[in-house]
Amino acid sequence: MTSLETYDPGDFYDELFASPGTPRPAAAELVRRIQSLPFAELQRRQEAAQKMLFKLGVTFNVYSDNQGTERIFPFDVIPRFVPYSEWEWLEKGLKQRIHALNCFIHDIYNDQKIINDGVIAREAIETAPGFLKACMGLQPPEGIWCHITGTDLVKDRDGSWYVLEDNLRCPSGVSYVLENRRIMKSSFPTFFDALDIQPVDDYASQLLEALLNLAPSNVSDPCVVLLTPGIYNSAYFEHSFLAQQMGIELVEGRDLVVADGYLQMRTTKGLRRVDVIYRRIDDDFLDPQAFRPDSMLGVSGLMEVYRQGRVAIANAPGTGVADDKMIYAYVPQMIRYYLDEDQILHNVPTYLCEDPKQREHVLTHLDELVVKATNASGGYGMLMGPHATDEERAAFAEKIKADPRNYIAQPTLSLSRVPTLIDGQFEGCHVDLRPFILYGKDIYVNPGGLTRVALRRGSLVVNSSQGGGSKDTWVVKEGTC
Repeated sequence: MTSLETYDPGDFYDELFASPGTPRPAAAELVRRIQSLPFAELQRRQEAAQKMLFKLGVTFNVYSDNQGTERIFPFDVIPRFVPYSEWEWLEKGLKQRIHALNCFIHDIYNDQKIINDGVIAREAIETAPGFLKACMGLQPPEGIWCHITGTDLVKDRDGSWYVLEDNLRCPSGVSYVLENRRIMKSSFPTFFDALDIQPVDDYASQLLEALLNLAPSNVSDPCVVLLTPGIYNSAYFEHSFLAQQMGIELVEGRDLVVADGYLQMRTTKGLRRVDVIYRRIDDDFLDPQAFRPDSMLGVSGLMEVYRQGRVAIANAPGTGVADDKMIYAYVPQMIRYYLDEDQILHNVPTYLCEDPKQREHVLTHLDELVVKATNASGGYGMLMGPHATDEERAAFAEKIKADPRNYIAQPTLSLSRVPTLIDGQFEGCHVDLRPFILYGKDIYVNPGGLTRVALRRGSLVVNSSQGGGSKDTWVVKEGTC
């Protein structure tokens, strides 16, 4: 199949086509422009894009890979299309969700009203690995905990959007959004001239503004740094890229020290006070005095300086509790409790294996459900029930029985698809979407986000560590496409 005219979207929601040969009205002009290019030319631009990614060093690391740690993130040149009117609705829903999650995190580490009022059980929160007692009583600057969030969205067979999960601890992937756009502008300049595609380029300046918003008001020239675990981290490319884009120092824990009651950075001219840390290491490693004593990645005494308000940390320690997939199930209640609103973006229906009745349903319907570990990420700790063998399902059932708190289950969604160039032809591949949300003086949603695509035929797993790739996401104003 070498033409979009004969592309068959199949029995799924396709982002570009309503039926074979019939583009969705909003995407008709984009499809026309793609079809105007010879297939060989599309392939040439695809290959050129991959070479450009290689030259730019756009990589990620896979710890379990025995072929070397660094890989180029696979990229497909057929963009993911989102009409602007649809995006406005998504943006409104994401802002509502982040506002409620921020209220929740602040509440559980302070007054715990949502627990005392019986909306969420105390045990559900206190058994979450991301709930850190060392963070009780914290008062982060401006009352903001989740400064940077990556929320994973999916679209089902009927075209309905759902929130798949929240990533508040150290969300990654925005560097691919920015580099994908850079490559697409170079590969298809006339498309950008003709279509009103919303820009993503100001993300770094928006992020820097949100970080500077955390600095003490009496500091005229705040020092902001990005704290990385180092070159072997899976997202190190992104750490260095964002630091460069913002014009701030990229540091490791060994570059920092607590001295004279402040966090300070070692420089060739001596110590320099640090006012804001954009941290890209997990909570447990931030401070060996407060969390893991064996951590070599953080800074001893950092949490005490943070408590005293002498340094700001984004995201605030303790936000990882909201990444827990069991806590995710309660976000609709959070929105109602804190905001007195109905949720705009719905969760995927979720079964909590800790509940005996729900666990029994899961165990008797494992062949229909996706089961996930509540504190895992990257596509690990997961059972795709419909595609698993009897032996795999039986083994997973024993895991659930042994530790029910650690598992949730959801129905298998028919993720939407986008035409993708694979092995010299167009294939419909499943996608999700991770928009990035910044919480500073206001809540800002970067228009678009990281579209991850499952590059293995028939696969629903889009994670890069599991063989997935990415596409540029085009939010396009109506009337131009």
